[in-house]
Amino acid sequence: MRVHVVTHPEVRVDPGVPVPEWGLSDAGRARLAHLLALPWVPLLTRVVSSAERKARETAAALAGATGLPVTVDPDLGENDRSATGFLPPAEFEATAEAFFARPTESVRGWERAVDAQARVVAAVARAVTGAGGDVAVVCHGGVGTLLLCSVLGVPVDRRRDQPGQGSVFSYDPATGAGAGPWVRLGGGGGSAVATVSR
Repeated sequence: MRVHVVTHPEVRVDPGVPVPEWGLSDAGRARLAHLLALPWVPLLTRVVSSAERKARETAAALAGATGLPVTVDPDLGENDRSATGFLPPAEFEATAEAFFARPTESVRGWERAVDAQARVVAAVARAVTGAGGDVAVVCHGGVGTLLLCSVLGVPVDRRRDQPGQGSVFSYDPATGAGAGPWVRLGGGGGSAVATVSR
């Protein structure tokens, strides 16, 4: 069994809409073809998604390709940043840096990194229980990075962040073997710094 952790590709940014309700952009939808071409997709026995719209839309593509239902688990959602809402890019980046650098603190009212990490680790444990085969977990860059750090047994570190929206890493849930690094769908580059927010 392998767990395939997938982050949603590019989204349509709209400061007037709550971030959890942002959907995929046209570019993000186009990049789903790279996800569906991965060799492990036909091996999936379960697809589990964050409740956020962009993740559900990504998971729906996997469901359409495999005939599997999508199980939604809100605990796969991105770190809770509702205390600040949408932030301009520079301000967001400074806050995100502090979120990763001080994982036991609530930065500007955001959910603590240690708490977000604990819930996403627990959500993935539920996802693999009784699956009987490969599992796709569709989530977000921030919590995906926290999960990767946990699987690797290393401290929370933003240097483990995905290289861009729409990335994946896989691992053996029994041993943690093979975890990381992230691979961007389609092999495109991207700034790791710009990925957690969206």
